[in-house]
Amino acid sequence: MASSVTLLGHAVERSEDPPLLTGSARFVADLDRPGMLHAVFVRSQVAHGLLRSVEVAEAAAMPGVVAVFTASDLPLADLPEWPRGEPPRAELGRPCLARERVRFVGEAVAVVVGSTLSAAVDAAEAVTVDIEPLPTVLDPLDALAERAPLLFPEHGSNEVLRQLTGAAGALDGSEVVVRGHFYNQRVAPCPLEPNGAAAWPAAGGRLDCFASTQAPFRLRAAIALALGRPEETVRVVAPAVGGGFGAKGGVYPEQLVTAALAERLGQPVRFVETRSENMLAMCHGRGQVQEVALGARRDGTIVGLEATMVTEMGAYCWRGPVPFSTSRIMATGPYRIPKLSLTSIGAVTNTTPIGPYRGAGRPEATAMLERMIELLAAELDLDSVEVRRRNLLAPSEFPYAAPSGASYDSGDYSAALAKALALLGYEQVRAEQADRRQSSCATELGVGIATFVEISGSGSEYGAVRVEPGGSVVVLTGSSPHGQGLATTLTQIAAGMLKVPISTVSVVHSDTALVPRGVGTFGSRSGQLAGNAVAHAVEEVLEKARELAAVELEADPDDVVQLEDGSFAVAGVPSISLGLAELARRAGGPIGAEWDFAQESGTYPFGTHIAVVEVDTETGKVELRRLVAVDDCGRVVNPKIVAGQVHGGVAQGIAQALFEAVRYDESGNPLTTNLADYAFPSAAEMPAFELGETETPSPRNPLGMKGIGESGAVGAAAAVQNAVVDALSPYGVLHLDMPADPERVWRAVHEGRRDGQDPFSSSS
Repeated sequence: MASSVTLLGHAVERSEDPPLLTGSARFVADLDRPGMLHAVFVRSQVAHGLLRSVEVAEAAAMPGVVAVFTASDLPLADLPEWPRGEPPRAELGRPCLARERVRFVGEAVAVVVGSTLSAAVDAAEAVTVDIEPLPTVLDPLDALAERAPLLFPEHGSNEVLRQLTGAAGALDGSEVVVRGHFYNQRVAPCPLEPNGAAAWPAAGGRLDCFASTQAPFRLRAAIALALGRPEETVRVVAPAVGGGFGAKGGVYPEQLVTAALAERLGQPVRFVETRSENMLAMCHGRGQVQEVALGARRDGTIVGLEATMVTEMGAYCWRGPVPFSTSRIMATGPYRIPKLSLTSIGAVTNTTPIGPYRGAGRPEATAMLERMIELLAAELDLDSVEVRRRNLLAPSEFPYAAPSGASYDSGDYSAALAKALALLGYEQVRAEQADRRQSSCATELGVGIATFVEISGSGSEYGAVRVEPGGSVVVLTGSSPHGQGLATTLTQIAAGMLKVPISTVSVVHSDTALVPRGVGTFGSRSGQLAGNAVAHAVEEVLEKARELAAVELEADPDDVVQLEDGSFAVAGVPSISLGLAELARRAGGPIGAEWDFAQESGTYPFGTHIAVVEVDTETGKVELRRLVAVDDCGRVVNPKIVAGQVHGGVAQGIAQALFEAVRYDESGNPLTTNLADYAFPSAAEMPAFELGETETPSPRNPLGMKGIGESGAVGAAAAVQNAVVDALSPYGVLHLDMPADPERVWRAVHEGRRDGQDPFSSSS
């Protein structure tokens, strides 16, 4: 593309793809060094118990074993609990290796280091762990019951978080109240690459650490703290990362242990999870129970929402507070809900810890609201589209202060709904549904809508731009992209503003030795925060270039302009111009600038997703026929990248709605520890997604951008769930929790038939 053409809004091909497609990308498992040692963790096979002893002598004596460590051999500080703004509660910390008590199957109790991976694996099996079993608690509601087994007796309760939002009386003045009890099931992130870390001593006393992480600077701080080192003596690099989806945004005990082993042994050490380990040890997502009441007038306008959200923390109050907080702040969604009375509770259970997973609280809140809209519509005998229209916030109401505490920036929610309905051909699909029900067909048709808003891009990020005398442009970002296409986006922003060819721009990221500071990539933040940081830095570079050009051209800086080819000249005298590279050469070095862009209130992307499903009432099988997604992420830099993010999120939302669920038996033993037991959809289960968009720029950043990474997962799950319930409505089914797998659907159909429902007497 010619440098004279602005690059914003164009579908530039991703620069990140060639290494992935050619196999030259390097992941943690590909890293090697002379003398590389291999770490294998010994994990608890008991969900809850007192750790009486860990016998390692036999394992330590085996061939190829370098060392075996327990918590007493490798003393490391606990990972702190997550809640911010509160005094730390030391009793809730998460140990790197279990001490005195284990709290979930998969918790690390020891680590074996071997000269080969096979030697370490064999030795790990020889470690004898004596655990005295204790009663388990697996359901968050059971955990809150009186006399429930306590995970942290010194804390005195399994309730670790509680927040009240709004006030009592939210339903006062309602003419109709609908109620629901919903369970948003626990799911596993399942990134293609499981967790992994490698570390080794480097020159000058530095410790070099490599990890499959979304937040290198966060990990650097944690390693330095754990090892008692200054941060500048720790380098963290995120090489190629095979997916994270939020689950790799935090710090894992295994990462700190790997770094400690390299420091202690003075040799390179690498740890890479197996898939089964990943299913046990990587944080799970979702896991929320909701008790909800929605009050409205008879015309369908909402009066207020009263809800209790109980969020599973898993075994530790570690990263579960992230979805806990986000679901709270998004509790009223895109609707005009004047009154809110919300109780948010976090409870620990003897299960894998919960953490952020694509959406992190947003899908839970959206599913809750969209189910309530459907229940209200059914109660009032209205089309749910009409109920939505009567309650969606109007463009004139922005900025909008939601009763949840959210501060919405901009939006036209009705426009997204209207566009999605038009793309679907809503009336035609409803007509097809009515015809099918009249014909007594065993395969029911269902239509599900989800209109949503979500928060993105709060916080800050670092960006820098440097024009070299040779003509190359270097962009630095504190974000840590791993598949999102961020490097391409930042290249477009820099090249478009500087008016230079894309081929001259390179982006440096994910290395704390090369980038001075940063936060990371998660929460749909990087495009807007890193993008605006880079844009600010470019503006400063251009101003510096203008001033340099003024000196060289002996003109007033106000008279110097940038031409379409990127060079600078005196206005009206374009024949004498100086390019950026020439200015850098004359200045004797690079022209650079850096910026930290902050956006504390965040931005609020939104959209409408509509699903059409066919349900075989004889087998319970659900087939997704169509998925229409209309999203608004503010100003779009690269539509191809936006579409890719929507595709990925939609696929994961569909997966939650129809397939995925982490399950345990009554003793806390996980039943879904591999991809044979854990239902994981392929492309064959997905239709061709039909995408549309509206574009409502955010006033909170100069580029007008909002996030897009999570929107697909936020809208699609609720849309598909609503579609399945809609298909089953002739059988008296008012609600069905996710996942809508064949057994659950079949049972719902047959329970409806036993209750005497005539499956063809009514429509949705």
